Amino acid sequence: MVPGDRESDEAVTGIDTSALLTAAEAFAGPFYAESGRAYHTGAHVRALLDALAGRGVLTPALALAAWGHDLIYDPRAADNEARSAAVFGAWLAAQGAPADLQAEVRALILATRHTAPPTTRAEALFVDADLSVLGADAATFEAYDRAIRVEYAHVPEAAYRAGRAAVLRGFLNRERLYLTPEFAGLEPQARVNLARALARLR
Repeated sequence: MVPGDRESDEAVTGIDTSALLTAAEAFAGPFYAESGRAYHTGAHVRALLDALAGRGVLTPALALAAWGHDLIYDPRAADNEARSAAVFGAWLAAQGAPADLQAEVRALILATRHTAPPTTRAEALFVDADLSVLGADAATFEAYDRAIRVEYAHVPEAAYRAGRAAVLRGFLNRERLYLTPEFAGLEPQARVNLARALARLR
């Protein structure tokens, strides 16, 4: 799970990134194990890490952002990413992480709001990895889709169908779902998955 070479990582960040990543997983673990989570769990974080590592683009900042990005997850709230960035940023500061690393991780986490185009390649990779489940095989996608419904169990069926359809339609209406060459191959399957899920909501 630890990206890169330890000595080169330390040269870049000025800290032992291996130890920091181990500590980040330990810190974040209890958040991802909270009751009520069905998709936004530690398994989601590991899938995101695997998606980046499998494409040879995982960096310490991306790995840290993966552990921090869904630290706070309340389906009733609209500011989960900002709250996650604040909590994880405070933790990073307490670990003595350099200010530039803290800033990069914060920007990566906020990019997963999916409300504005990424401004850096790292952000584009992170957003693509976060959305990689949309382009997974049909069974994996359907398990994800069911898990989202579990997390929104408090929403009545009719309201959920309308809201979820709007979200899926928003993805389908994008000119491109994936912005980096590393994830572009997921585009066709993602569109099939999204269209099928949207049809089920009608």
